Amino acid sequence: MRITTRISPFYILLAGLMVGLVLLGLLLMPKVHAAGKGERLVMIHDRGVDRGILTKSSSLKEVLHEAHIKLDKNDRVEPGLDEQLVASNYQVNIYRARPIVIIDGNVKQLVMSAYQTPKQIAKHAGIELQDEDIANVEISSDFVSDGAATRMIIDRALPIQLKLYGKQQIVYTQATSVKQFLQEKKITLGKDDDMSAMDSTPITSNMALSIWRNGKQTITQEEPVAFETERIQDANRDVGFKQINTPGTDGTKMVTYEIIMQDGQEVSRTAIQSIVTKAAVKQVETVGSKKKGGTPAQNRILGKAMMIEAGFGEDQWSCLDNLWTRESGWDQYKSNYSGSGAYGIPQALPGSKMGTGWQDDPATQINWGLGYIRGRYGTPCGAWAAFQSKGWY
Repeated sequence: MRITTRISPFYILLAGLMVGLVLLGLLLMPKVHAAGKGERLVMIHDRGVDRGILTKSSSLKEVLHEAHIKLDKNDRVEPGLDEQLVASNYQVNIYRARPIVIIDGNVKQLVMSAYQTPKQIAKHAGIELQDEDIANVEISSDFVSDGAATRMIIDRALPIQLKLYGKQQIVYTQATSVKQFLQEKKITLGKDDDMSAMDSTPITSNMALSIWRNGKQTITQEEPVAFETERIQDANRDVGFKQINTPGTDGTKMVTYEIIMQDGQEVSRTAIQSIVTKAAVKQVETVGSKKKGGTPAQNRILGKAMMIEAGFGEDQWSCLDNLWTRESGWDQYKSNYSGSGAYGIPQALPGSKMGTGWQDDPATQINWGLGYIRGRYGTPCGAWAAFQSKGWY
């Protein structure tokens, strides 16, 4: 028996079409030869176009230069341009920068960015986003106004000054009411808890919201520990010299307090525990202890000469000598530690008002003192009379 099978012309045509597509695909495939000795295959993906290149270059920057691929300063390449090529093949992605208009409230700015996600774009543009901020990237519907085909709109969360069980902090929220805020932050009030606002209170920017627990409770907070200062006296350095040998740094400690709250107000606080979490570092300083200038006897001689030079007569000397002998004993380093803090031969208060050299220069102190006497009392004897009457001048 002879069986004859007839093939439909449609199937013959279909088979021919499939063969043609396969051949066309082979013709269109990138012609990449096998890597030879010392060569590596780099596949470059750039805006939907794939290109393979055999190279002996040692860095990706050299490969792109070899392939005549130019980059804008805002384009991104993965791996990085300075990537040292050591493997036999690489997949390289080029992300081209495009203009993006960022709308942040009333502020609009145009940036060039190759990044794709809102957080990446914002970081590249130097814009800080809070976790609660909402940012969306979309196609612009107004290219003429935006100047770009892509725009990113930022919906800012509102800041709240939250005091939660004694701890003050700034938090951000997209909620429109206090009730929604509590739900958003998963804050559940206990039977002894109270709040400074009602559930229905609208959220406004930088509003203050306090949540507390009435009765006795404990809180733990971090506090600074001030560093101590050790001063080393150097007799070879003049008074006023200071050199920091080891800078001091503050430490930290965790302090637990027992507090009593009534109607949201703290009525008492007692520290019940303190643990140093970071020790303070002592500051070590070298300070000068060498006194410069004359002795009290020498200062008296200088004082009389400067008094005469300032235009006061010889008859004023006994008054000036009595005055400053009582005030300082003519010691330029005399300081009234136990009282006012007055300093120097004329006991200026504060000493710094005497100007440059006020700490140790007798001439500076005497010059200022004579000027003060002239302006307030006219003469040294006038100042001495006031001192005798009041005990100060």
